[in-house]
Amino acid sequence: MAALTRRTMLAGLSAAAALRPDRAFAAWPERSISMIHGLTAGGGVDVSARLIAEGLSRKLGQQIVVEPKPGAAGTLAAAQMARANPDGYQLGWIPSGHAVTAATYKSLPYHPTDDFTIIGQAIEFPFVIVTHPGHTIRNIPDLIRTAKTRSEPILGGVPGAGTPQHLLIEYFSRLAGIKITVVPFRGGNQALTELLGKRLDFLIDPPIALLGQIKSGALHAVGVTGDKRYAPLPDVGTVAEAGFPGFSVTSWMGMVGPARLPQEIASRLNREINALVAEPATIERIHTMGSVPKAGTPDDFRKRIAADVARWTKVIADAGIERI
Repeated sequence: MAALTRRTMLAGLSAAAALRPDRAFAAWPERSISMIHGLTAGGGVDVSARLIAEGLSRKLGQQIVVEPKPGAAGTLAAAQMARANPDGYQLGWIPSGHAVTAATYKSLPYHPTDDFTIIGQAIEFPFVIVTHPGHTIRNIPDLIRTAKTRSEPILGGVPGAGTPQHLLIEYFSRLAGIKITVVPFRGGNQALTELLGKRLDFLIDPPIALLGQIKSGALHAVGVTGDKRYAPLPDVGTVAEAGFPGFSVTSWMGMVGPARLPQEIASRLNREINALVAEPATIERIHTMGSVPKAGTPDDFRKRIAADVARWTKVIADAGIERI
């Protein structure tokens, strides 16, 4: 009888242990969650992170606190996330610069996909190529023709060396068979000042930084880099339309967690993000930031990150850019 009792007790303990993980996942989250990113407070990445955090807080019933941790082009925050405890209470928000740094840095203390649990993309936007209104460049064919025929070099401004905008110009110029002199600045505002002063031929930046001045006539939109026309600028052609079928370079943002995050938690977060970016109110707010919602699976996002790392790694090698 005693042996039977012990066996029964052990079986009961084993069953209870097997149930504990499910109960833990069902209860998650039981307290607030931190979500870190590697850019400055108040910038586009931070604003987007707070939008998603606000919606997920409502859906999860616990507050998600956004914590900007800028430094080393976002790599410090990414390294912190890669080392975080995989309990669902520390999440990361990454922009497409995550793939750029993986290509531009000689070594990093983490792998851009393998050291993270990829949860899902949420936001996407193209880049816009603009010039000052008096310039003879009016569209992408004009830009290519000017680069091929003008005696002095064509100058393209970017908000810093090694930025997505810099690599985008290098990528496009090789596809088009033209030479563009990239002029890096310390931020987009400085580049914009130089363009408005007619000391640059064009610059590339996200729509949110340019739409107001395009609408007012202070800037002229030459083209967009997505695979289709950008809704707020329906009359502006794409690079693909200018004779480069399949050309598409867009920026993205999405959520990751530390490696070994429980599948149940990662799956729930992915479902909640997809539901959030399908809500009309969220869509409207994303549009006001110059972006579009982008739902998908964790595998979709993983493939997107890996493809961007491969593309930018090749661009850097082809352009002879020294890695950091």
